[in-house]
Amino acid sequence: MRVLRAKHSGAQSSRQKDRSCAVSPQSSRKALTAGLIDVFADASLSGNPLAVVEDADGLSDSEMRRIASEFNQAETTFVLRSNRADLKLRSFTAAGAEVGGAGHNALGAWLWLAESGKLGPIRTPRSFRQEIGSEVLPIELRPVDGRIFGRMRQSALRLGPPLADLAPLAAALGLAPEDLLSEPPPRAANTGTAHLLVRLHDAATVDRADPFAKGLLKVLNAASAEGCYVYALDGAAPDRAYARFFNPTVGLWEDAATGTAAGPLAAYLASEGMISDVLKIEQGTKMGRRSILHVSLVPEPEILGTGIITMRGTLTF
Repeated sequence: MRVLRAKHSGAQSSRQKDRSCAVSPQSSRKALTAGLIDVFADASLSGNPLAVVEDADGLSDSEMRRIASEFNQAETTFVLRSNRADLKLRSFTAAGAEVGGAGHNALGAWLWLAESGKLGPIRTPRSFRQEIGSEVLPIELRPVDGRIFGRMRQSALRLGPPLADLAPLAAALGLAPEDLLSEPPPRAANTGTAHLLVRLHDAATVDRADPFAKGLLKVLNAASAEGCYVYALDGAAPDRAYARFFNPTVGLWEDAATGTAAGPLAAYLASEGMISDVLKIEQGTKMGRRSILHVSLVPEPEILGTGIITMRGTLTF
């Protein structure tokens, strides 16, 4: 940003020079409240960190992408006014891709606003409506043991065709074909964003997955899916799963907690008769960011979780 200086004929006095130098670029800089919140976290520095920027109505798409790059988190959510809902949310990855769906990007933004007092007192359950992309979706906030929890409903389940050939998928995940299970078959599932759901033998196999980005991108493109959610079910407790999420499509290698994948996983397993109406998912452990996602089916998936604000300040640019 350049400093405009007045032109004068002849010599300037020292006072004039001092006055011209006092023009500061700071006067036209923007200042917005922003920070970080750990979503699906029981303690600080766990769960999935989300950057949040308030009052983002005056930002251009280019500025939002630059800010998301500056935060360098899996996603940065911008809070805007809406004429269709209580608020509008837009989320970008650090690589600049805009992402939709009602996952940690949305839940974290509402928890941030609630914990900051921007939504008024949350002494009893309160419902809000959020505009995300072309959809308007409900979210409920409620107090539980001194903390605020969010319950966020996603869209009805939509399924793509099962993958016919698992060998390219196994190779893309750095696994052997026998590491993948065919019940239920790997396929894209969508309750807001389409992700490829892939069941593996056990949690150890999930942790052994070492994806090859180019190969995984090819598989995802063929399946019309954005990311890949690999998971294993707990044999002793079938309503529990252990998962990891990879999304090279938007430049996100691994995510610590992915609500837009957890919702379709629960709905898909229920449609196959493998669970009833609840699923508890552990994710992010391999990354050192253990997260717990609770999904209930009503019948659409509802994601339940809380968060902890770890940093709050002023973003100036």
